[in-house]
Amino acid sequence: MALWLRVIFGILFVSIIVILIAENRHPVQTLAWILLLFLLPVIGLILYFFLGINKRNERLISDEKLKVLKDLTRESAGDLVVEGEVEEDNETAHLLGMINDSVVTDGNDVRFYTQFDPMFADLMEDIRNARHHIHFQFFIFKGDRVGMEVGELLAAKAKEGVEVRVQFDDAANLTLPKRRFYRWLRSQGVQVHPFLKVVIPFISNNANYRNHRKVVVIDGKVGYAGGMNIADRYSDGIHGGIWRDTHFRVTGPAVAELQTSFLTDWQFSSKEFLFSKKYFPKAVAEGNVKMQIATSGPMDEWHVIMQGMLNLIAQSDRYIYIETPYFIPSETILMSLRNAALSGLDVRIILPERMDRGVLTGLATRSYIEPMLVAGARVFFYKKGFIHAKSIVVDDRTSTVGSTNIDNRSFDQDFEINAFFYDVPVAERLRDDFMKDQADSVEISLAEWSARGRIKRFKESVARLFSPLL
Repeated sequence: MALWLRVIFGILFVSIIVILIAENRHPVQTLAWILLLFLLPVIGLILYFFLGINKRNERLISDEKLKVLKDLTRESAGDLVVEGEVEEDNETAHLLGMINDSVVTDGNDVRFYTQFDPMFADLMEDIRNARHHIHFQFFIFKGDRVGMEVGELLAAKAKEGVEVRVQFDDAANLTLPKRRFYRWLRSQGVQVHPFLKVVIPFISNNANYRNHRKVVVIDGKVGYAGGMNIADRYSDGIHGGIWRDTHFRVTGPAVAELQTSFLTDWQFSSKEFLFSKKYFPKAVAEGNVKMQIATSGPMDEWHVIMQGMLNLIAQSDRYIYIETPYFIPSETILMSLRNAALSGLDVRIILPERMDRGVLTGLATRSYIEPMLVAGARVFFYKKGFIHAKSIVVDDRTSTVGSTNIDNRSFDQDFEINAFFYDVPVAERLRDDFMKDQADSVEISLAEWSARGRIKRFKESVARLFSPLL
């Protein structure tokens, strides 16, 4: 290598290390990047440019515009905003209000789905009934059989004069068939915008920051959110079994919070700020569920959803049941769960037996199983297919469902959305779903897990070194 190239490389190398230290990240994450840079300098520099640039000094939307949307949310909810204490878990509700400016609303009706087809049937019916607008956002929106079915309906509604807006994560939808599908949607009158556009695939430092949210709002009155995307595999299954997920449909005042989330992302991706009251119709009580919508992302000051989950864990007295496809917890979540288990609480985690993505992610997930088992938690591998559900239920009192995995990517790098439910029947429903999944799983014993081979354990330990980056 020429001397001048070595000098430039050395300056870049030292500069990145100085930036990593100056950014005051978590020490484990900083050390992981420094270790990667020292072990694989060239690859480390490339990966840092694509994956490591910190966006916390940026904002999706200005504070002034966000306040406008939040004010419209409160105006829409009116007296269905819960102003007093939330009996089930006031601490978590207050925390999310302080760090995310999200409100608890009463009077919501919530319908849960554990499989894709029933959710999709209801979603299609709601879209058919749309009269004013359809706001449609998914991490993955594929132009396959399922995607074309909904795409054709969205196109038909656009031709009827309904405002149809579609957002998708650009980095997760880079294939040519998907691009052709989005061009076709635009040609049909659907407004389509990618989030954090990747101009040249694999040569963009936006590729690491994903909008993992799944949000649909129809006429400001019906909302959907959860873990499901739009693609055939959610209906057809994977690994020779079902795709098990959790999604929900809501009517009532909480829909306005989903609307605010969508319009915030829309303003960022399209530069169009929609703040008319027609997107925030006056809410009426549809049921009796108290809930709160929380969003988080790499541009936020706080790790909102992770902090909400920490509070749920801290408030538990009897049990904590978790379903997640990936388990690469932050140190605070790991310590909280281990403390709960060591204190005698019933801590259970259901994970997929086989992963749907990256070898490193699966190995890193498995490296965290033994510490949980040693603390007295119970861990299960789901065997009926692939479990993609992202839920926590605590003490038949409180629960959360959304797009957020228990992993560093969701906590640090992805834009996520979760609903926090302060409702006993909802908690009981999610507990029962957990128990059904547990019956379709095999429990991992500490003796069995400790007996796995040294090579396997070593691979997991190596993968865990990079867990802050996964």
